[in-house]
Amino acid sequence: MAKQRSTRDSQMRLLIAQEAARLMAGDGRLDYYGAKHKAAEHLGARDTRNLPRNIEIEEALQEYQRIFLHDSHPQHLRHLREAAIEAMQLLAEFDPHLAGPVLQGTAGPHSEIQLHIYASSVETVTFFLMDHDIPYRLHETALRFNGEEQNYPSLSFIAGEDTIDIVIFPDRKLKQAPKSPIDGKAMKRARLDEVRALLNETVEV
Repeated sequence: MAKQRSTRDSQMRLLIAQEAARLMAGDGRLDYYGAKHKAAEHLGARDTRNLPRNIEIEEALQEYQRIFLHDSHPQHLRHLREAAIEAMQLLAEFDPHLAGPVLQGTAGPHSEIQLHIYASSVETVTFFLMDHDIPYRLHETALRFNGEEQNYPSLSFIAGEDTIDIVIFPDRKLKQAPKSPIDGKAMKRARLDEVRALLNETVEV
């Protein structure tokens, strides 16, 4: 009986991961927490405690995009990375780093381009954007460093059809990447030359 229950739990866990991946592929605004709970509700398992880990959803998302979006996803990802390069060139004096789904290769149709930058103050960045006649929205982003979650000043602006979301770090944090919400390890980040190199590679997801 226990083995049967364990098998059923594993199957439901896989189904939730696959459904969460499908939801995230269709709406890049969903995060892992929201996607897994919405998926559980869709599958009639709202009260389950056996939810998949974020890394399981990430793997299911990569598989979904490889199977069902193999025609459109690489072109969309390339477009976002080209837009990221333009934004990083604009913000070059702040030593920008690309992070998130656009770097990881899992960006969906509504995914934001996530950049991490250094600035001595938020005002330095906002004055820069105003000098370039770029409207922006201020907000905060929660990130985890060494087990402690902290809020960092952030802003976003529209570039063509894409949203650029920027987290502003002080110098002492720039060399230390925050923890990834996917696996808890140091978040992957890339400088401008590294993002340019990605465009010369074959995109596989």
